[in-house]
Amino acid sequence: MRSSYLILPFGIVSFAVLAGCSTITPTDDPVYLRLQALEERLGRIERVVNNESLIQMANQLEQLRADTQTLRGEVETLRFETESGAERQRQLYLDIDQRLQSLESQSRGGFDGGRPGVGANTAAGAGGFADAGPGTGGAAGARGGAAQVSGTDTENYQRAFELLEARRYGDAAQALRRFLEAFPDSALADNAQYWLAETYYVQRDFATALPEFQKVLDLYPQSDKLADSLLKVGYCNYELGRLDAARTALQQVMRNYPGTTAAELATSRLEALEREAG
Repeated sequence: MRSSYLILPFGIVSFAVLAGCSTITPTDDPVYLRLQALEERLGRIERVVNNESLIQMANQLEQLRADTQTLRGEVETLRFETESGAERQRQLYLDIDQRLQSLESQSRGGFDGGRPGVGANTAAGAGGFADAGPGTGGAAGARGGAAQVSGTDTENYQRAFELLEARRYGDAAQALRRFLEAFPDSALADNAQYWLAETYYVQRDFATALPEFQKVLDLYPQSDKLADSLLKVGYCNYELGRLDAARTALQQVMRNYPGTTAAELATSRLEALEREAG
């Protein structure tokens, strides 16, 4: 009976404590307030992080857009350079050859500072040559069946070269052939043969250009055009699908003319050929 009395007061006290705790509202509970504050801080942090992520994504997207625009411009530039590279190379060859011939002609007294072919020789036909009249002497008459031309070899070569510069390739080819017939022993014959081949090459008539470039190698072993002619032999064979012959010619350019522009071009084309074959 005594223990029953002791338990009864303890239960009454416990009930009173619990009843007192139950009277605390959530807004007054410090634990609840602390959790609510932490949740609000966490929400603010998440919003900041999300905003920064969106900003970073926007910046990255803008950077990608700028990079794409830059790459597009570079692609267009490369396309233009690729399409115009062959033409620029041809123009460079033409310019160098013209300047060399001008210097050589001046040193021989072939013409006096101005452009050759002016004056009596301006009556040349579409091929750059004027037919000699009856009784005309000179080298053409001495060769019988050779083409009859007027003027010196330098003057006739220059006129043919001007047709090539003007991109009148058909007329230039005709003029150069007639030059080679009239002046086969000229110091300019190897150059004429090279540029004759070039008139076909720039028109992508590789089947006709190939034997003409080969003639430079066969007929003019001391020519300054040997490296370029051998390079073009390789190029023509490449375009015609004769890859073994192209590889042989390009390797020969690299071996025989190291350190030259022709050797560098041969190396580049040979690397491209190997990549295609690989």
